Amino acid sequence: MQNSTPTRQPPTLVWFKRDLRVSDHEPLFEAARQGHCICLYIYEPEILHDEITHTPDVEFVNGCLHDLDSALRERGGYLVTRHGAAVDVLEQLHHETNFRRMLSHQETGNAKTYARDLAVKKWARNRRIEWRETRQQGVFRGLRDRDGWAALWERDMRSTMAPHPAAISCPAGIASEGILSPTALGIEATSRAQMQVPGERAAQAALHSFLFERGKAYQSAMSSPLEGADACSRLSPYIAYGAISVRTVYQRYLQRIASVRERQRQGIGGLNQWARSLSSFNKRLHWNGHFIQRLESDPSIEHNNLVRAFDGLRNETPNQAYFDAWKSGHTGYPMVDACMRFLNATGWLNFRMRAMVVSFASYHLWLPWQLTGKYLARQFLDYEPGIHYNQLQMQSGVTGINAVRIYSPTKQATDQDPEGIFIRRWVPELEDVPNRCIAEPHTIDMIEQAQTSFRPGVTYPLPIVDHNAAVRAAKDKIFAIRRTPAAKSQAQEVLRRHGSRRKRTKPRRRSGERKSSS
Repeated sequence: MQNSTPTRQPPTLVWFKRDLRVSDHEPLFEAARQGHCICLYIYEPEILHDEITHTPDVEFVNGCLHDLDSALRERGGYLVTRHGAAVDVLEQLHHETNFRRMLSHQETGNAKTYARDLAVKKWARNRRIEWRETRQQGVFRGLRDRDGWAALWERDMRSTMAPHPAAISCPAGIASEGILSPTALGIEATSRAQMQVPGERAAQAALHSFLFERGKAYQSAMSSPLEGADACSRLSPYIAYGAISVRTVYQRYLQRIASVRERQRQGIGGLNQWARSLSSFNKRLHWNGHFIQRLESDPSIEHNNLVRAFDGLRNETPNQAYFDAWKSGHTGYPMVDACMRFLNATGWLNFRMRAMVVSFASYHLWLPWQLTGKYLARQFLDYEPGIHYNQLQMQSGVTGINAVRIYSPTKQATDQDPEGIFIRRWVPELEDVPNRCIAEPHTIDMIEQAQTSFRPGVTYPLPIVDHNAAVRAAKDKIFAIRRTPAAKSQAQEVLRRHGSRRKRTKPRRRSGERKSSS
């Protein structure tokens, strides 16, 4: 009788993309449970050298990768990194290891990542490799409309989280290129004065501190660029890169709100502010999935107006001087300028101020959202395509289904920063300007000028456009199109496909990948 040596099963490949964590990571848990697994992250040149990629983004990802590798090593595994096109890297790894199965999370990204996934799908099919993608973020492929989506999201977010893998066994000897610096990747080195600490551990710490400490004033402070920097959850970059899952955040929220309500029932006082703030936070968690689902259902949102009747509305050749002044924070509107400088330095801005700077660019400066959106995507450390492009269109008046909301930078300064603390911090040229005219420094009178070193138009720019005239012109152009039969008809179709639903009905699905409506 011949002796036979048992054949070791080929390893399973876990492809990390925007899911840089070990907790609530079903692909990693499944692969670790089944035997040997290869934990792979790919530095993809086409994505890295996209015009929206910024050095701090790479640095944040690298910090997440360091944390991920450490967590894998604590469990007996390690992270393999490679640099190259996804198909080429996977082909080489397949040649080296003969893996037959690949697990990853679904990704609702921009057009480039979608095209990449289609190419990988074709490669896997040709190589007869099983590629299974697990849903994350409560986003569902193949929905014909939004009927029933809210119930699906709720069910998905309440489902059992994947356990931490107790042990991870990785094949020895697989070459890894390590954590590659922006310079090594051929990306121009830039820096930010401030950036959030990357990684899963930092994400978990931020969630805990928000739910139990910082978040108490969330509802009242989130609109303030000054107070919001601490009172907001600051989870968005971690969610964008998957250092923490939305399911984890939601279930921790449910535990926290249940505890608050139980203590209220027991007669413990001082919890009303917490309850209101947590309720507001819950709404925004739902909005996260709502907007990403829109992009999943209609990828054309990245490039095209939701209502195509608005095509050609804004200048094909935008005013470069306006664009440059807006980017650098030299528009003569202190709140706009302070916000843009703050964003450029930190990679973050609270939601109300994001809406204001987009509104100002789209209405006052009449710049196309596709242009300003690329710059903001590059600056936002928490760039999430589904949220980003939907919000750009909403704040630019081209969705057809949302109110045309044009923010007054002067009113926002008066409401959110009446003493000019935030403005003076980021626009130091205005340090000597009295509070009376901090929102409109060009209104300073001659006596006040004599008492300070401030000179309108010299120390700081005069307003780049007249607010009232710009708003009037923008409204005339927007509403002239909204009143047309074509715009009204297209808006109804947008509402049918993408509008939020209060009712919960059985969702209708279609087979196949997501398709553009254009």
